[in-house]
Parts: sequence; C-alpha cells; structure tokens
Amino acid sequence: MSFIERKGFYRSLFFLLLLSLLTLMIFASTLGAADISFMDALSILIRKLPVAGKLIQKEGMKTHEVIMLNIRLPRVILSAVIGMGLSVVGAAFQGMFKNPMADPYVIGVSSGAALGASIAITLGGTFLAGPFPSVQLMAFLGAILTVVCVYEIAKVGTKIPAVTLLLAGVAVSAMASAMISILMIFNRDQADSIIFWTMGSVAAARWGQILYLLPVVGMGTLIILFYARDLNLMMAGDDTAHNLGVEIEKTKKVLLVVSSLMIAFIVSSSGIIGFVGLIVPHGVRLLLGPDHRVLIPFSAIGGAVFMIVSDTLARTVLSPMEIPVGAVTALFGAPYFIYLLRRTKLRGISL
Repeated sequence: MSFIERKGFYRSLFFLLLLSLLTLMIFASTLGAADISFMDALSILIRKLPVAGKLIQKEGMKTHEVIMLNIRLPRVILSAVIGMGLSVVGAAFQGMFKNPMADPYVIGVSSGAALGASIAITLGGTFLAGPFPSVQLMAFLGAILTVVCVYEIAKVGTKIPAVTLLLAGVAVSAMASAMISILMIFNRDQADSIIFWTMGSVAAARWGQILYLLPVVGMGTLIILFYARDLNLMMAGDDTAHNLGVEIEKTKKVLLVVSSLMIAFIVSSSGIIGFVGLIVPHGVRLLLGPDHRVLIPFSAIGGAVFMIVSDTLARTVLSPMEIPVGAVTALFGAPYFIYLLRRTKLRGISL
C-alpha cells in the first residue's frame, strides 16, 4: 500500500471510529437506573441540547430530559475528554522515553495531585474561595508543583536526561505518597474520602468542568500532534534525531510542559485513573504501527472509547452502587500490563 493509499485509509478509518464514538456516547447516556431508549435519547439531544448545563429543572422539561442533559451526558463527555487526554499523553511519553511501559503519571503528577487533594480534604475542602472547588484547585497546584520539583531535580545544565527524569519522578512520588499516608493517619475521619478520590471518579461531572477541560485537552493534543514527526525521529535515537534536524531538548521541554498541564487539569477533575494512558496507546501501536502522526489521533479516539465503556460499567454493573472508574480501568489494565511484561521478557527486550 502506497503512502497516499495509507493516508486515505487512515482518514476513512478515523472518521468511521469518530462516528462510532458519537454513537457510543449516545448509547452510554441511555444506560442507568432510569430506562431511556436510544431513539428517545437522540430525540432529547436534538430538541433540548441548547439548554444543557442548566443545573435546575426548567418548567416543561421532563425527568428523562433532566437526567440526560444534566447528569448522564456531562459524565459521558467528561469521560471521553479524560480518556483522550490520558491516551495522547501516554503515546507522547512512550515515544519520548522510548519505553512501552511509560504512562502519563510516570513523572509523579498523580502523586502530587493526590497530595494536594488530600490536604484540601483534611482541611474541610472549603478554605479556598474562587470559581473552582478547593479540592480540585489544590490537586491542580499539587500536580504543577510536583512537575516543577521533578524537572528541577532532573535537569542537568540545559538538558533533561530521560533516566534522571524518571528516577526523580519515582522519588518525588514516593515522598508524596508517604505524606498522604501520614495525613490519613492523623485524619482518620477523612481517610475514606482521600482513598475514594485517589481511585478516580467522574460521578460529579458537570458542564463547567467540560468547558475548561476540553480546550486544554484539545489544544494540548494539537501541540503534541505537531511534534509527531519529531517523536518518530526520536524513537530512532537522540543522535539520529539531532542529525536530522530535531531540537531534542526543546522538544522534550515543550512535550513535558504541555503533557504535564493536561494531566494536571485531568487529575484535578477526576482523581487518579490509571492504565488508560498505558494500554490504549500501546494497543493502537500494535494495530496501526509506531508512526505518531497516526498513533496520536487514534489513541485519542481509543482512549475516549475505553473511558466511556469503563465508566458505564462502573455506574451500571452494581447499580445503584457505583464502582470508582479507576478500579475498572485497573481491572482491564493490570492483566494487560502483566501480559506486556511477559511478552517483553520472552523477547528479551530491555526496557
């Protein structure tokens, strides 16, 4: 198959998957305690979508319309956006670190966010004013401060060695986890809330979260996609990439900053949802190859689908009880991670 034919095939496949994603979003919105058919859901979306985001029931709106527009649809869309962001960052990190085991949390963003959220929860969650809930704001600040610390520790002159960056991330994550444990010991009443937050959930999804998260994930994805060619060349080795005109350190810095901001916003919105950014990009790479110009957009679609399916299972399998979505993604992701380790070991590949 020639390059032009492959390009046309990938474009057609992408739009087919995009249409499938939209269909899945509508279908997922019909599932739950209240029985809403697919056609009813589609009719509600066509007739009432402009009023979505109103947190109170307007006169004339039926119960099913309120459930669809104010509860289920924001949750489904937020799940899709989070899945897209995690998968795109996972694809970028796996390329940048040349390691199939790399995921969006590899440099400690999740631990920093969890520490910030834990501090906010133990202090009551209301001590900060502003447009965002204090737990989300503190989680975001914790994630950003962690990235800054890891970056400063790992930096050698003007360079950021990948191995040093990973080790710094492990060390800072361990310290943050220890501080979270200490907080839970001294604040046992809030320990359950901290644990639930760290397991990840989109149960509190609302349109406001989507309005600030979607532009961040969208712009971040476009920037990472802009560096897809550089990531392809970096996979061949830094020396080769440098000889072919790639500014290695500049590319690393841009990707780290953009990816860290995306993950900070995502984690502050949903807590820690693991394995999405690990298994989706790797699965797409196995199916469609390592070209990041293809890998990044298809990882975005795959991540959205994976998160919607996982969250739908989380809220329906034991209804009316709800499982944290992070637990569901781990149930899928952990066996795949073990398979990946075994496959790597059998092939004798060094990680």
